[in-house]
Amino acid sequence: MITMIKDIMNANDSATPNCREMAVLKENFPSCFKADGSFDIERFKEFLSDKIAVTGEGYELKFLGKNYARLLASIDTTTVVVPDEEHNSKSENMNSENIYISGDNLDGLKHLLKSYSRQVKCIYIDPPYNTGTDGFVYNDQFNFTVEELSEKLSIREEQAQRILDLTKRGSASHSAWLMFMYPRLLLARDLLKDDGIIFISIDDNEQANLKLICDDVFGENNFLTCISRATGTPTGGGFDGLVNELDYMLVYARNITAAVINGLAMNEDDARIYNQIDEDGNRYLTRSLRRTGGEDRREDRPTMYYPLIAPDGTEVYPIGPTGYESRWICAPETAKKLEEDGLIEWRKTDLLGKKVWHPYQKYYLENRTKAPGNIWQDFFWPPDDTNHEFLWTDIEGNKKATRDIRDLFDGQKVFETAKPIGLLEKVLTIGSNDGDIIVDFFSGSATTAHAIMRMNAVTQGKRKYILIQLQEPVKPGSDAEKAGYTTIDQIGMERILRAAVKIREKYPDTTVDLGFKHYTLVEPEQNTLDKLEKFDPTENKLFADKDILSDFGKPTVLATWLVRDGYGLTAEAEELNFAGYNGYYIGKHLYLIDPELSNKAIEAIVVKYETDGSFNPENVVLFGYSFTWTEMEALKINLKRLKDTEKNLRINFDIRY
Repeated sequence: MITMIKDIMNANDSATPNCREMAVLKENFPSCFKADGSFDIERFKEFLSDKIAVTGEGYELKFLGKNYARLLASIDTTTVVVPDEEHNSKSENMNSENIYISGDNLDGLKHLLKSYSRQVKCIYIDPPYNTGTDGFVYNDQFNFTVEELSEKLSIREEQAQRILDLTKRGSASHSAWLMFMYPRLLLARDLLKDDGIIFISIDDNEQANLKLICDDVFGENNFLTCISRATGTPTGGGFDGLVNELDYMLVYARNITAAVINGLAMNEDDARIYNQIDEDGNRYLTRSLRRTGGEDRREDRPTMYYPLIAPDGTEVYPIGPTGYESRWICAPETAKKLEEDGLIEWRKTDLLGKKVWHPYQKYYLENRTKAPGNIWQDFFWPPDDTNHEFLWTDIEGNKKATRDIRDLFDGQKVFETAKPIGLLEKVLTIGSNDGDIIVDFFSGSATTAHAIMRMNAVTQGKRKYILIQLQEPVKPGSDAEKAGYTTIDQIGMERILRAAVKIREKYPDTTVDLGFKHYTLVEPEQNTLDKLEKFDPTENKLFADKDILSDFGKPTVLATWLVRDGYGLTAEAEELNFAGYNGYYIGKHLYLIDPELSNKAIEAIVVKYETDGSFNPENVVLFGYSFTWTEMEALKINLKRLKDTEKNLRINFDIRY
């Protein structure tokens, strides 16, 4: 099990651009691999031959560094997860299921996939637009030499040098932007549930390229739409005087057959067509039960031609305006159910010069929604909440977002490119449901968190967020710097805190989750890495290296392990005392991290297994640097005793370096 930094570094040395894909093939098509581990493509073609035409040519996106980007998605992260213990222990945060991660989102996504793979319903991201002036520079540097990269990617050294130039010089070219986005989208796809949806904001500079790489990552068949959004902030103005007032959101499903786009609540303009009122004062409209337009004849759907009984007891068949036999819009059993529910209204209408009975279906306004469409000009909260302080119809777009930030930060413009809260509320309404996990790994000013908290407060909902934001320095001389902020993630977290205060003021009785857990992703310092490299358990059998644990800190080791073992970032392991030695128990794992594991502690662990029916961890995990060979052997020998007990337990002994 590759679970600690030294093991990860060794595994990364042998990583290839396609190792993620090959792992999937090996899991699902094991018979297509030969004894030496090589993939038998001809055998694989046999599996596909009767279903898919395997061709030698095809249309695809190619750019400098594409295989390098795939390699970045394949190698594991060597960062550790450092919990913000002071923040996380506060009453409003200690039980929160919201998560804020400070660090590179490429590392963050790799950590999240260990615990949240196929669990995220909605992803929204607003990546750097690569306008040439917005500060985007490629910054994924993994210190490959030209020779190493040439060998890993099977390319010429000249090509390897060009790729490294993009990563080390700080390039804002199209290839650099694509190389930056591609691995992140590959990883993001694996977070999404089968019915998950991703929304990606973008402008004209990279919209076409983004569409191509999304087709490559998610599949062209899973493209849902491209939303055009009026920003209210004209940009551009070239030689022809044209300006641009739009940006876009590309929307993709993980699996289009499972994805559902929710409808939006109607405003008064939408509701005007509901112009009839029943005896209870409820508004409704009616539509003919006869099919109109294409395929409206009996022969088109013969089963939809049947009699209905009018109020005077006569049989009524669907007849077209010129007297031809038509059809109803639904099957007989559906029509019967509509009638039982009081949703059919009979009226006398003109047909070929005579008054005849005709059925109409009643559609009530209550709880009805409208399709969102893909041209967005207004951002609003559902109008049924008429007392909601955030209700608006906002065609100003980004200007409103800027005012929102200033209102929260005492008039200071600490962030310049925030998205409107209403935009995120609209995205979350159509792309997620109550209780879902939403991820934003280009968090910026944390608009996504603000929108989720506000929606939850209004509806008493339980949507949860996971945000990732690079500790990117603020611009020198900016309002943010003058206000005392040094990095963007500080602004994002402060916004969440301030927004929570505002929401509590508006809804003092709310019980929704307005806190968050905070973690920072940290690359170990070089002197720690040197210790890891030098430590050889075969040569240091009698000695533990307690300094390595102090370099990381026990909370960091435990948090990193919990997320890697699938328990997530909000899980709490139970601290257990074994004759003065503290271990940490959760699910199928018992973690032993501290040094100096006495024989009494080992005996206490075994007794706990034997006498406590609810204590059955299948994995005993040790922080290898904390223990001597003697301690580990004693524990291993004693745990083997459990195989012969009533529980018949076979314990996996897992030493992590």
